Amino acid sequence: MAAYDFDLFVIGGGSAGVRCGRIAAGYGARVAVAEARFWGGTCVNVGCVPKKIMVNAAEYGAWADDARAFGWDIAKGAHDFAALAAARDAEVTRLSAIYSRLLTNAGATVFDARASFIDPHTLDVGGKRVTAERIVIATGGQTVKPLIPGADLGIDSDGVFLLKTLPKRIAIVGSGYIAVEFAGVFRGLGSEVELIYRAERPLRGFDEDMRAALDEAMEADGIRQHRGETPEALERAGEGLQLRLSSGRVIAADTVLFATGRVPNTATLGLEAAGVTVSATGAVVVDAEHATSQPHIFAIGDVTDRLNLTPMATAVGHALADTLFGKTPRRASYENVPTAVFSSPPIATVGLTEEEAAARGPVDIYLSRFTPLRHTISKRTRRTTMKLVVDQKTRRVLGAHMLGDDAAEIMQGIGIAVVMGATKEDFDRTIGIHPTAAEEFVTLRTRTREAGIPAPHGPAGTGAST
Repeated sequence: MAAYDFDLFVIGGGSAGVRCGRIAAGYGARVAVAEARFWGGTCVNVGCVPKKIMVNAAEYGAWADDARAFGWDIAKGAHDFAALAAARDAEVTRLSAIYSRLLTNAGATVFDARASFIDPHTLDVGGKRVTAERIVIATGGQTVKPLIPGADLGIDSDGVFLLKTLPKRIAIVGSGYIAVEFAGVFRGLGSEVELIYRAERPLRGFDEDMRAALDEAMEADGIRQHRGETPEALERAGEGLQLRLSSGRVIAADTVLFATGRVPNTATLGLEAAGVTVSATGAVVVDAEHATSQPHIFAIGDVTDRLNLTPMATAVGHALADTLFGKTPRRASYENVPTAVFSSPPIATVGLTEEEAAARGPVDIYLSRFTPLRHTISKRTRRTTMKLVVDQKTRRVLGAHMLGDDAAEIMQGIGIAVVMGATKEDFDRTIGIHPTAAEEFVTLRTRTREAGIPAPHGPAGTGAST
């Protein structure tokens, strides 16, 4: 091992790379981590953290609107976008600095530089030649814009955090996590929002009842959806922009946000020099142990394009360090991973969708849609949807899904039950906390239907909290 400069070299200082490097260094390995852009990666700097701060800001506006119904004499006034941006950026700066400090405190060497392969064991790190016995690729992903004329006039999700003022009119292209989250954010802050996507409903791949419920909620919030459309061209029009769609319709906007996906960040790594295989989309191909086509080179996190979630990347990074240096070989499971979309209202889910479960065998569906107590007073048009997918034979809960206030906080606990293999009867004998929306998950007594494609907005369930 002394023949190499380091036992482990990690390319990328995001959640996956920092966790892997820090844990490996804690085991006594000689570790180095290189980061070319910003410590903490996408999540801390231009993803989860700053986005959630903006989600919170939008929610405060809704709470202020609703306050009068509860007896508060509140004048909301105008939103100070610059104040929000300053507070958000200060928190991001604080968190980003923590990531590199975690590594140095663990005894790892930190390089603020770009790293690329010279050969399978040698890297160019900011112009310096460095060797390592094992190498981990953890460079994450990057945004991609559509190949249309004028696309450079629009921004990507990174660009949202560079805006100096709140756009009065924003057009958002896409219907995944990023698109629906920012649609809710900008609408909540006061922008006119146009959402353009080619599908019939947002959030392809999610449970159909959740997609339908979000579609309905966005309509209620005044987000104008243009379904079955794709962008054709973007051009300047005076001080604003015009986005031409496939139908010929033209949308006027101050800002156009392209939330049209992300690709693995592998283009400048020199992977061909290392003999590392990538897929057609540029993702690093790995086996069950996260080893690449070179057995001493590993890849973790979004660069593998498997399940692009920060906690998943962190878990895999930790498991890999345990396996390589901790003498406790293990894998992080990709099954039953809870996740949330911080739309307005948010969606949270764990396990299988109805469609996925039905493909494996007969399942029962328990579904409830109701107006939560708060909004029976506020009169805001906002309903909660909750759903359990249950295996008919074993009675195991295969999937749990929710759209509504606090969905993510509630689903974290439900996720434990699903991972442990809880049955519908386990849920039934659990006493609910009243009055909460969460109790609905343990009071869904009447089967709504056997699995099948739901009606457009799903039939109403028993709704104990109605």
